[in-house]
Amino acid sequence: MIYDRTCVRTGGGLTAPWTAGSWLYRRLGRLDRARGVASWDEALAWLAAQPGPIAEIQYWGHGRWGNALIAGQPLGEASLVAGGPHHGALRAVRARLAPGALLWLRTCEAFGARAGIAWAEALSDFFGAHVAGHTHVIGYHQSGLRGLRPGARADWDPTEGLAEGSADAPVRALGSRPWAPRTVTCLTGAVPPSWFAGAVPAPSAPPR
Repeated sequence: MIYDRTCVRTGGGLTAPWTAGSWLYRRLGRLDRARGVASWDEALAWLAAQPGPIAEIQYWGHGRWGNALIAGQPLGEASLVAGGPHHGALRAVRARLAPGALLWLRTCEAFGARAGIAWAEALSDFFGAHVAGHTHVIGYHQSGLRGLRPGARADWDPTEGLAEGSADAPVRALGSRPWAPRTVTCLTGAVPPSWFAGAVPAPSAPPR
């Protein structure tokens, strides 16, 4: 697991609860290793250096539609394209993943709106892995948890989780509530298997 260590006096001061949560998850046996990072360069280099195969990666930090952020620096669909930022480092991480691995982005609204759906599909295609993320602002409650199996297409409404704006031009996301769609809490350690869209596909080589 990686988390943003830069949110001390900014970003809601969330580095402290993320640090505490990583300790708790390790004590519960849900994580093997965790690291606070200050950039995507640091995060991806650390992940690529881990002994493989890696069955699951969680990221705890901030997000926006179609992006996960570390210290305000985005990682999104553009990063997955050859020549894009972090493309080489992402390929190195991909090489460490186990078959059927999961990437779970525990950030606000990263999989919301059309931008979030496009990124979810691109992320799953690039890694050949299960991916999961949220369509709402998350805190203790974490709503709109959506997942994709490798090669699957998103089956959720691009307006899910939107409080203001449109699917093509989102402005503000809804907060999480216990009664909102697909809600877990920060103490939930796994994505329910039935929450992943798509049938189990035939094996295929990941894109270059």
